[in-house]
Amino acid sequence: MSTFGAGPVVTAAAVAPIPGRRGLVLAAKASTDIPSIPPGFPAYLGGKVAWSGSDFATGSDHILFLDATDKTEVKAALEHFKSLGCDGDAVEPGCFPLPTLGPKLKAVSAHIHLGRGFSIIRGLDSASYPVEDLTLIYLGIQSYIAEQRGRQDKRGNMLVHIVADSSTKDVAEHHRHSNKSITFHNEEAGDVVSWLTRSTAAAGGKCIIASAYTVYNTLASTRPDVIRTLARSDWPFAFPRFQCRPVIFYKDSKFVMNFGRAALLGNQAHPRSKHLPSLSPRQIEALDAVENIARATQLEIQTQVGDMHFINNLAILHRRSGFVDGPGAAEKRHLVRMRLRSAELGWPIPAELTREWDEAFKKQGAKHWHLEPMPSYFFPLRRQPN
Repeated sequence: MSTFGAGPVVTAAAVAPIPGRRGLVLAAKASTDIPSIPPGFPAYLGGKVAWSGSDFATGSDHILFLDATDKTEVKAALEHFKSLGCDGDAVEPGCFPLPTLGPKLKAVSAHIHLGRGFSIIRGLDSASYPVEDLTLIYLGIQSYIAEQRGRQDKRGNMLVHIVADSSTKDVAEHHRHSNKSITFHNEEAGDVVSWLTRSTAAAGGKCIIASAYTVYNTLASTRPDVIRTLARSDWPFAFPRFQCRPVIFYKDSKFVMNFGRAALLGNQAHPRSKHLPSLSPRQIEALDAVENIARATQLEIQTQVGDMHFINNLAILHRRSGFVDGPGAAEKRHLVRMRLRSAELGWPIPAELTREWDEAFKKQGAKHWHLEPMPSYFFPLRRQPN
Protein backbone atom coordinates (compact mmCIF):
# COMPACT_ATOMS: atom_id res chain seq x y z
CA MET A 1 0.00 0.00 0.00
CA SER A 2 1.37 3.41 -0.92
CA THR A 3 2.17 5.73 1.93
CA PHE A 4 1.44 8.85 -0.06
CA GLY A 5 -1.41 9.86 -2.31
CA ALA A 6 -1.70 12.85 -4.58
CA GLY A 7 -4.70 14.62 -6.00
CA PRO A 8 -4.98 15.47 -9.69
CA VAL A 9 -2.88 18.31 -11.02
CA VAL A 10 -4.90 21.48 -11.50
CA THR A 11 -4.77 23.18 -14.88
CA ALA A 12 -5.53 26.78 -15.70
CA ALA A 13 -8.86 25.79 -17.20
CA ALA A 14 -10.74 24.63 -14.14
CA VAL A 15 -10.52 23.39 -10.59
CA ALA A 16 -11.70 20.03 -9.30
CA PRO A 17 -14.98 20.36 -7.36
CA ILE A 18 -15.14 19.96 -3.61
CA PRO A 19 -17.58 17.25 -2.49
CA GLY A 20 -20.95 18.76 -1.66
CA ARG A 21 -20.15 22.03 -3.45
CA ARG A 22 -21.65 21.50 -6.85
CA GLY A 23 -21.87 24.42 -9.19
CA LEU A 24 -18.65 26.17 -8.20
CA VAL A 25 -16.64 26.52 -11.39
CA LEU A 26 -13.38 28.44 -11.44
CA ALA A 27 -12.82 28.59 -15.18
CA ALA A 28 -10.23 30.92 -16.62
CA LYS A 29 -11.66 34.29 -17.60
CA ALA A 30 -10.44 37.05 -19.85
CA SER A 31 -8.54 39.76 -18.02
CA THR A 32 -11.11 42.32 -19.18
CA ASP A 33 -13.83 40.49 -17.26
CA ILE A 34 -12.25 40.57 -13.83
CA PRO A 35 -9.84 42.78 -11.87
CA SER A 36 -6.16 42.03 -12.02
CA ILE A 37 -3.95 40.83 -9.17
CA PRO A 38 -3.88 43.46 -6.40
CA PRO A 39 -0.92 45.85 -6.23
CA GLY A 40 2.04 44.49 -4.34
CA PHE A 41 1.30 40.85 -5.13
CA PRO A 42 3.31 38.93 -7.77
CA ALA A 43 1.91 37.30 -10.89
CA TYR A 44 3.60 34.03 -9.93
CA LEU A 45 5.23 32.53 -6.83
CA GLY A 46 8.26 30.40 -7.57
CA GLY A 47 10.39 28.15 -5.43
CA LYS A 48 10.28 24.59 -4.16
CA VAL A 49 7.35 25.37 -1.86
CA ALA A 50 5.08 25.71 -4.92
CA TRP A 51 4.43 21.99 -5.32
CA SER A 52 1.62 19.56 -6.09
CA GLY A 53 1.08 16.21 -4.42
CA SER A 54 2.00 14.40 -7.62
CA ASP A 55 5.54 15.74 -7.22
CA PHE A 56 5.98 13.29 -4.34
CA ALA A 57 4.35 10.25 -5.91
CA THR A 58 7.80 8.66 -6.12
CA GLY A 59 10.83 9.22 -3.96
CA SER A 60 11.15 9.96 -0.27
CA ASP A 61 13.49 12.94 -0.02
CA HIS A 62 10.94 14.65 2.22
CA ILE A 63 11.35 11.91 4.85
CA LEU A 64 14.36 11.66 7.15
CA PHE A 65 14.64 7.99 8.07
CA LEU A 66 16.51 7.52 11.33
CA ASP A 67 19.23 4.91 10.92
CA ALA A 68 20.89 2.83 13.63
CA THR A 69 23.53 5.51 14.33
CA ASP A 70 20.85 8.18 14.65
CA LYS A 71 18.86 6.09 17.11
CA THR A 72 21.96 5.36 19.19
CA GLU A 73 22.73 9.08 19.32
CA VAL A 74 19.17 9.91 20.37
CA LYS A 75 19.31 7.42 23.21
CA ALA A 76 22.70 8.73 24.37
CA ALA A 77 21.48 12.35 24.18
CA LEU A 78 18.43 11.44 26.26
CA GLU A 79 20.56 9.84 28.97
CA HIS A 80 22.94 12.81 28.94
CA PHE A 81 20.12 15.30 29.38
CA LYS A 82 18.53 13.30 32.18
CA SER A 83 21.87 13.17 33.99
CA LEU A 84 21.87 16.98 34.20
CA GLY A 85 18.75 17.07 36.37
CA CYS A 86 17.16 19.87 34.34
CA ASP A 87 13.47 20.44 33.78
CA GLY A 88 12.23 18.91 30.54
CA ASP A 89 11.43 22.24 28.90
CA ALA A 90 15.14 23.18 29.12
CA VAL A 91 16.16 20.67 26.47
CA GLU A 92 18.08 22.24 23.57
CA PRO A 93 21.01 21.28 21.33
CA GLY A 94 23.62 22.22 23.92
CA CYS A 95 22.33 19.65 26.42
CA PHE A 96 20.92 17.16 23.89
CA PRO A 97 23.99 16.48 21.71
CA LEU A 98 23.43 14.82 18.33
CA PRO A 99 26.81 15.02 16.58
CA THR A 100 25.81 13.35 13.30
CA LEU A 101 22.01 13.57 13.41
CA GLY A 102 22.11 17.26 14.35
CA PRO A 103 23.36 18.45 10.94
CA LYS A 104 20.66 16.35 9.27
CA LEU A 105 18.04 18.08 11.43
CA LYS A 106 19.46 21.47 10.49
CA ALA A 107 18.97 20.47 6.85
CA VAL A 108 15.38 19.55 7.69
CA SER A 109 14.92 23.03 9.14
CA ALA A 110 16.19 24.56 5.90
CA HIS A 111 13.71 22.48 3.89
CA ILE A 112 10.86 23.70 6.08
CA HIS A 113 11.79 27.39 6.05
CA LEU A 114 13.48 27.78 2.67
CA GLY A 115 12.44 24.77 0.59
CA ARG A 116 9.34 22.62 0.14
CA GLY A 117 7.85 23.69 3.50
CA PHE A 118 7.49 20.31 5.22
CA SER A 119 9.41 17.24 6.37
CA ILE A 120 8.81 14.01 8.22
CA ILE A 121 11.19 12.31 10.64
CA ARG A 122 10.50 8.59 10.73
CA GLY A 123 11.90 5.48 12.36
CA LEU A 124 11.88 6.25 16.08
CA ASP A 125 10.87 3.19 18.09
CA SER A 126 8.52 5.17 20.30
CA ALA A 127 7.12 2.08 22.04
CA SER A 128 10.52 1.42 23.63
CA TYR A 129 10.38 4.66 25.63
CA PRO A 130 8.13 5.74 28.51
CA VAL A 131 6.05 8.82 27.70
CA GLU A 132 8.34 11.12 29.69
CA ASP A 133 11.39 10.04 27.71
CA LEU A 134 9.51 10.08 24.40
CA THR A 135 8.46 13.67 25.05
CA LEU A 136 12.05 14.67 25.86
CA ILE A 137 13.22 13.08 22.60
CA TYR A 138 10.52 14.97 20.70
CA LEU A 139 11.60 18.26 22.26
CA GLY A 140 15.29 17.50 21.77
CA ILE A 141 14.96 16.68 18.07
CA GLN A 142 12.63 19.60 17.58
CA SER A 143 15.09 22.06 19.13
CA TYR A 144 17.45 21.58 16.16
CA ILE A 145 14.68 22.57 13.74
CA ALA A 146 13.12 25.56 15.53
CA GLU A 147 14.20 26.42 19.06
CA GLN A 148 11.37 28.72 20.18
CA ARG A 149 8.26 27.00 21.56
CA GLY A 150 4.92 28.78 21.66
CA ARG A 151 1.99 28.70 24.05
CA GLN A 152 -1.05 27.31 22.26
CA ASP A 153 -3.87 28.85 24.27
CA LYS A 154 -4.61 31.28 27.09
CA ARG A 155 -4.09 28.55 29.66
CA GLY A 156 -0.49 28.21 28.60
CA ASN A 157 -0.64 24.69 27.19
CA MET A 158 2.60 23.95 25.39
CA LEU A 159 1.69 20.41 24.34
CA VAL A 160 -1.73 19.98 22.73
CA HIS A 161 -3.07 16.43 22.56
CA ILE A 162 -5.17 15.71 19.49
CA VAL A 163 -7.42 12.79 20.36
CA ALA A 164 -11.03 11.84 19.71
CA ASP A 165 -13.28 12.83 22.61
CA SER A 166 -17.04 12.31 22.58
CA SER A 167 -17.61 13.15 26.26
CA THR A 168 -19.94 15.97 25.22
CA LYS A 169 -21.52 16.94 21.91
CA ASP A 170 -19.67 20.26 21.78
CA VAL A 171 -16.30 18.66 22.52
CA ALA A 172 -16.91 16.00 19.87
CA GLU A 173 -17.42 18.76 17.27
CA HIS A 174 -14.13 20.51 18.07
CA HIS A 175 -11.49 19.97 15.36
CA ARG A 176 -9.04 18.74 17.96
CA HIS A 177 -11.38 16.10 19.34
CA SER A 178 -13.57 15.19 16.39
CA ASN A 179 -12.98 12.07 14.33
CA LYS A 180 -14.48 13.69 11.24
CA SER A 181 -12.66 14.95 8.18
CA ILE A 182 -11.79 18.63 8.46
CA THR A 183 -11.09 21.32 5.88
CA PHE A 184 -7.76 22.92 5.04
CA HIS A 185 -6.54 25.60 7.43
CA ASN A 186 -3.54 27.10 9.23
CA GLU A 187 -2.92 27.29 12.95
CA GLU A 188 -3.52 30.74 14.43
CA ALA A 189 0.15 31.18 15.35
CA GLY A 190 3.52 29.54 14.82
CA ASP A 191 5.91 29.62 11.88
CA VAL A 192 6.25 25.86 12.17
CA VAL A 193 3.69 23.38 13.45
CA SER A 194 4.88 19.94 14.50
CA TRP A 195 3.14 16.71 15.48
CA LEU A 196 4.44 13.65 17.24
CA THR A 197 2.34 10.57 16.46
CA ARG A 198 2.03 8.49 19.61
CA SER A 199 -0.57 6.13 18.15
CA THR A 200 -2.70 5.84 15.01
CA ALA A 201 -6.38 5.09 14.45
CA ALA A 202 -7.65 1.67 13.44
CA ALA A 203 -8.67 3.22 10.11
CA GLY A 204 -8.25 6.62 8.45
CA GLY A 205 -6.79 9.74 10.01
CA LYS A 206 -4.34 10.63 7.24
CA CYS A 207 -2.40 13.86 7.52
CA ILE A 208 -3.13 15.86 4.37
CA ILE A 209 -1.20 18.95 3.30
CA ALA A 210 -1.23 21.36 0.37
CA SER A 211 0.91 24.27 -0.80
CA ALA A 212 -0.61 27.72 -0.35
CA TYR A 213 1.83 28.86 -3.05
CA THR A 214 0.26 26.46 -5.53
CA VAL A 215 -3.20 27.66 -4.53
CA TYR A 216 -2.09 31.22 -5.20
CA ASN A 217 -0.50 30.43 -8.57
CA THR A 218 -3.62 28.63 -9.75
CA LEU A 219 -5.82 31.55 -8.77
CA ALA A 220 -3.42 34.05 -10.32
CA SER A 221 -3.72 32.29 -13.67
CA THR A 222 -7.47 31.69 -13.55
CA ARG A 223 -9.24 33.99 -11.09
CA PRO A 224 -7.14 36.95 -9.93
CA ASP A 225 -10.34 38.51 -8.59
CA VAL A 226 -10.35 35.81 -5.89
CA ILE A 227 -6.84 36.88 -4.90
CA ARG A 228 -8.13 40.43 -4.54
CA THR A 229 -10.90 39.16 -2.28
CA LEU A 230 -8.48 37.17 -0.13
CA ALA A 231 -6.16 40.20 0.17
CA ARG A 232 -8.88 42.59 1.37
CA SER A 233 -8.88 43.64 5.02
CA ASP A 234 -12.58 42.96 5.62
CA TRP A 235 -12.46 39.29 6.64
CA PRO A 236 -14.24 39.14 10.03
CA PHE A 237 -12.26 36.62 12.09
CA ALA A 238 -14.07 35.78 15.33
CA PHE A 239 -11.27 34.21 17.35
CA PRO A 240 -8.89 34.03 19.08
CA ARG A 241 -10.19 37.61 19.06
CA PHE A 242 -12.45 39.55 16.75
CA GLN A 243 -10.39 41.14 14.02
CA CYS A 244 -10.93 42.20 10.42
CA ARG A 245 -7.86 41.38 8.37
CA PRO A 246 -6.78 39.73 5.10
CA VAL A 247 -6.43 35.99 4.55
CA ILE A 248 -3.26 36.40 2.45
CA PHE A 249 -0.21 38.64 2.73
CA TYR A 250 2.91 39.36 0.72
CA LYS A 251 5.80 40.75 2.76
CA ASP A 252 9.54 40.86 2.05
CA SER A 253 9.12 38.45 -0.89
CA LYS A 254 7.28 35.95 1.33
CA PHE A 255 3.70 34.91 0.64
CA VAL A 256 1.69 34.07 3.76
CA MET A 257 -1.76 32.51 4.08
CA ASN A 258 -3.46 32.32 7.47
CA PHE A 259 -7.09 31.37 8.05
CA GLY A 260 -9.51 28.80 9.40
CA ARG A 261 -13.14 28.29 8.45
CA ALA A 262 -14.28 27.97 12.06
CA ALA A 263 -12.99 31.45 12.86
CA LEU A 264 -14.90 32.88 9.87
CA LEU A 265 -18.06 30.78 9.73
CA GLY A 266 -18.30 29.26 13.20
CA ASN A 267 -19.28 25.70 14.06
CA GLN A 268 -20.97 23.83 16.88
CA ALA A 269 -17.87 23.95 19.05
CA HIS A 270 -17.31 27.62 18.25
CA PRO A 271 -20.72 29.15 17.47
CA ARG A 272 -20.47 32.51 15.76
CA SER A 273 -22.10 35.39 17.61
CA LYS A 274 -25.06 36.83 15.70
CA HIS A 275 -23.82 40.39 16.15
CA LEU A 276 -20.65 39.68 14.17
CA PRO A 277 -20.54 40.35 10.42
CA SER A 278 -21.26 37.45 8.10
CA LEU A 279 -19.16 36.51 5.12
CA SER A 280 -20.23 37.84 1.74
CA PRO A 281 -21.00 35.47 -1.14
CA ARG A 282 -17.72 36.56 -2.73
CA GLN A 283 -15.79 35.63 0.42
CA ILE A 284 -17.48 32.24 0.65
CA GLU A 285 -16.63 31.61 -3.01
CA ALA A 286 -13.00 32.50 -2.24
CA LEU A 287 -12.86 30.04 0.67
CA ASP A 288 -14.32 27.34 -1.55
CA ALA A 289 -11.78 28.16 -4.26
CA VAL A 290 -8.90 27.72 -1.82
CA GLU A 291 -10.35 24.42 -0.61
CA ASN A 292 -10.93 23.18 -4.15
CA ILE A 293 -7.41 23.87 -5.33
CA ALA A 294 -5.82 22.56 -2.16
CA ARG A 295 -7.75 19.28 -2.45
CA ALA A 296 -6.88 18.92 -6.11
CA THR A 297 -3.15 19.34 -5.40
CA GLN A 298 -2.93 17.79 -1.93
CA LEU A 299 -0.46 15.28 -0.57
CA GLU A 300 -1.89 12.53 1.65
CA ILE A 301 0.44 11.05 4.26
CA GLN A 302 -0.32 7.76 5.98
CA THR A 303 1.12 8.57 9.38
CA GLN A 304 3.11 5.95 11.25
CA VAL A 305 3.64 5.59 14.99
CA GLY A 306 6.69 7.59 16.05
CA ASP A 307 6.49 10.00 13.11
CA MET A 308 7.36 13.63 13.70
CA HIS A 309 5.77 15.96 11.16
CA PHE A 310 6.95 19.52 10.63
CA ILE A 311 5.18 21.99 8.33
CA ASN A 312 5.68 25.64 7.51
CA ASN A 313 2.44 27.05 8.91
CA LEU A 314 2.78 30.21 6.82
CA ALA A 315 3.02 28.47 3.44
CA ILE A 316 1.43 25.03 3.90
CA LEU A 317 -2.24 24.24 4.56
CA HIS A 318 -3.21 21.12 6.45
CA ARG A 319 -6.23 19.00 7.24
CA ARG A 320 -6.95 15.40 8.15
CA SER A 321 -9.21 12.66 6.87
CA GLY A 322 -11.91 11.13 9.03
CA PHE A 323 -10.91 8.18 11.17
CA VAL A 324 -12.21 5.35 13.34
CA ASP A 325 -10.51 4.43 16.58
CA GLY A 326 -10.23 0.82 17.66
CA PRO A 327 -10.87 -0.64 21.12
CA GLY A 328 -7.24 -0.82 22.20
CA ALA A 329 -5.04 2.10 23.23
CA ALA A 330 -2.68 1.38 20.31
CA GLU A 331 -5.61 1.80 17.88
CA LYS A 332 -6.64 5.26 19.07
CA ARG A 333 -5.30 8.25 17.18
CA HIS A 334 -3.10 10.40 19.45
CA LEU A 335 -1.00 13.26 18.15
CA VAL A 336 0.95 15.77 20.24
CA ARG A 337 1.14 19.21 18.62
CA MET A 338 3.53 22.09 19.17
CA ARG A 339 3.99 25.56 17.68
CA LEU A 340 7.54 26.61 16.89
CA ARG A 341 9.64 29.47 15.59
CA SER A 342 13.28 29.77 14.56
CA ALA A 343 15.13 32.97 15.46
CA GLU A 344 17.50 32.38 12.55
CA LEU A 345 15.15 31.26 9.79
CA GLY A 346 11.77 32.55 10.95
CA TRP A 347 9.79 34.52 8.38
CA PRO A 348 8.73 38.16 8.81
CA ILE A 349 5.26 38.14 10.35
CA PRO A 350 2.59 40.46 8.86
CA ALA A 351 1.53 43.21 11.27
CA GLU A 352 -2.04 41.87 11.40
CA LEU A 353 -0.75 38.56 12.83
CA THR A 354 1.87 39.82 15.28
CA ARG A 355 -0.45 39.86 18.28
CA GLU A 356 -1.09 36.12 18.02
CA TRP A 357 2.63 35.46 17.51
CA ASP A 358 3.59 37.68 20.47
CA GLU A 359 1.08 35.95 22.74
CA ALA A 360 2.45 32.58 21.72
CA PHE A 361 6.17 33.31 21.84
CA LYS A 362 6.77 36.49 23.84
CA LYS A 363 4.02 36.90 26.44
CA GLN A 364 4.99 35.96 29.95
CA GLY A 365 2.65 33.59 31.72
CA ALA A 366 1.98 30.04 32.78
CA LYS A 367 3.35 27.22 30.68
CA HIS A 368 1.88 23.76 31.16
CA TRP A 369 3.52 20.63 29.79
CA HIS A 370 0.87 17.96 30.22
CA LEU A 371 2.14 14.59 29.05
CA GLU A 372 -1.39 13.22 28.71
CA PRO A 373 -4.70 14.79 27.60
CA MET A 374 -6.35 16.78 30.37
CA PRO A 375 -10.05 17.59 30.84
CA SER A 376 -11.09 21.09 29.81
CA TYR A 377 -11.83 22.01 33.43
CA PHE A 378 -8.38 20.97 34.61
CA PHE A 379 -6.58 23.06 37.17
CA PRO A 380 -3.46 22.01 39.10
CA LEU A 381 -4.14 20.50 42.50
CA ARG A 382 -1.28 19.47 44.74
CA ARG A 383 -1.36 17.51 47.95
CA GLN A 384 2.12 18.68 48.84
CA PRO A 385 3.63 22.21 48.79
CA ASN A 386 6.02 21.23 45.99
